[in-house]
Amino acid sequence: MSLSIIVPACNEAAYIGACLAAVLAATGPQGAQVIVAANGCTDETVPRALAFADRFAHNGWRLDVLDLPALGKHGAMDAGDAAAVHAARVYLDADVLVSPTVLAEVARALAVTEARYASGTPIVTARSWITRAYARFWVRLPFVAQGVPGFGLYAVNAAGRARWGQFPAIISDDTFVRVQFTPEERIKVPGTYRWPMVEGFRQLVRVRRRQDQGVVQMTALHPDLMAHEGKARPGKRWLLGRLLRDPVAFVTYAAVTVAVRAGWGGQSGWVRGR
Repeated sequence: MSLSIIVPACNEAAYIGACLAAVLAATGPQGAQVIVAANGCTDETVPRALAFADRFAHNGWRLDVLDLPALGKHGAMDAGDAAAVHAARVYLDADVLVSPTVLAEVARALAVTEARYASGTPIVTARSWITRAYARFWVRLPFVAQGVPGFGLYAVNAAGRARWGQFPAIISDDTFVRVQFTPEERIKVPGTYRWPMVEGFRQLVRVRRRQDQGVVQMTALHPDLMAHEGKARPGKRWLLGRLLRDPVAFVTYAAVTVAVRAGWGGQSGWVRGR
């Protein structure tokens, strides 16, 4: 099964080269298409993406770079969908690095007639001590460790993509797509991808608040879909276990949670995930 891989990008010149190089190094699927949907970019994202055209062509892949006005992420993904030539779609953030095997594994997982949603196994990267501590707790949450959250990379086959039309102008596109599917319809493949977490306490609070707002928005707009989420809250025994195993990670995660609930460092509007 061939894939159309849609990469929405807004001023991602610092990341797009590494992202595309990782995709280029992936094994299969044959004849895949990569679409960089450059959304109102004022930096070098477009020329840096175009510089990969010959390398993709040499590998038998197609690269399309769309130089779009500022449409928002949802508009960029809609434009990418309109340019896609394959029914199976991968939506990939421009700062994500795929492993050599994950795209081929996703393609195999989607090669069924029934609706399917697939993602890889995320490796969360961080530089600062506080973000590393927060990430150690976050990646062990049951939703992340046992579920198929799809942050940074998610994919659907033709029957899955038919479940919605255009992307809505909402905070959390990954949640919107994920809850189109029941937990039984979601597949996590062993192949990995590297996803950078935002750095520093203030940024962690801002992004965590935005994530929470996205969940509230989805619950208000699509309560029927949110019934598919299947996200259980950690119990007291699990929390106590995490506190004993890694108290620094526990306290860091708790501090960010308290800061969000207290309204510290509030910001309206869109913020980056990293």
